[in-house]
Amino acid sequence: MSDLVRVWAGGDAFEGELLRGRLESEGIPAMLKGEGEGPYRAGPVYLFVPAEDQTRATAVIDAVQSGAFAITDADVMDEATTEGDL
Repeated sequence: MSDLVRVWAGGDAFEGELLRGRLESEGIPAMLKGEGEGPYRAGPVYLFVPAEDQTRATAVIDAVQSGAFAITDADVMDEATTEGDL
């Protein structure tokens, strides 16, 4: 198994879960550590990836945080029109 490197740290377990999901959707294995148990999760959260995926993971996280992956209302309307949902 390759070494793991930390690519993100924050205080929001939900944000960490979203980032982990985005990384995994990009084919990058990710591990989230540090979130507390139960309904009142508190404390730092850390996201780790294999060392060989660090550069790609950092680029994905930067893009997410910059809003590059944001979906606009126009995107939703275009998709609905394409699928015939309107």
